[in-house]
Amino acid sequence: MAERLACDLAARGVMIISGMARGVDTAAHRGALNAHGKTIAVWGTGVDVTYPKENQKLADQIIATGGAIVSEFPLGAFPAPQNFPIRNRVISGLSIGVLVIEAGEYSGTRVTARCALEQGRDVYAVPGNVTNKLSWGPNTLIKQGAALVASWEDVWEVLPADVRLALTPPEPAASEARAEASLFDAPDVSPAERRVLGVLRADESTHIDEIVERLVSYLSSSEIFTALFELELSSRIRQLPGKNYVRTL
Repeated sequence: MAERLACDLAARGVMIISGMARGVDTAAHRGALNAHGKTIAVWGTGVDVTYPKENQKLADQIIATGGAIVSEFPLGAFPAPQNFPIRNRVISGLSIGVLVIEAGEYSGTRVTARCALEQGRDVYAVPGNVTNKLSWGPNTLIKQGAALVASWEDVWEVLPADVRLALTPPEPAASEARAEASLFDAPDVSPAERRVLGVLRADESTHIDEIVERLVSYLSSSEIFTALFELELSSRIRQLPGKNYVRTL
């Protein structure tokens, strides 16, 4: 789950930050690399002391793909147990939000989640089987108000609007953009509505399924439907039979 979520989010421009520890951390970094995204590893050792040692290749891949290894500890610092809870505040501090996959009752991940709350960061959690001791952390966080995450869309939907807009690539069709410039400059058109307008044409209808398929990487289904509704109300688009849409401007 860690690798899958990291891969899906990294593919959409989200940088993945973790601690490169065995297990979830390593999976998160690998997921980001699989998506050809960027990832940062925050170490509890000096940057010249790889821990665990078997992750040396992973560390090399992170650097080679434009990521970073970060540590506040001096060169040569060994992996002392007390270092890792200390470095967790750096992980949360660098992040927009912290996503908890697994955490036992007394794990260091609880420290990261607490630091995130103290630093004003969002906290997300993947629910787990209540009989699994490693599900205690995320299940407890969800009970306390953390956002429940089952897919990358659950994270994407609660990211700040300015962050999502910054991660959304510009419209590819330059000719269409020029033709719609006056409309897109209108102050009453929301970013989501601009996205929807970008895939609609005035001379050819587009089915709702195709609209959703083309925009699912950028908007949730509810955002797409709301944008369509608002655009139809403002007469910027028109719905044809069979849930097909065309631009009217």
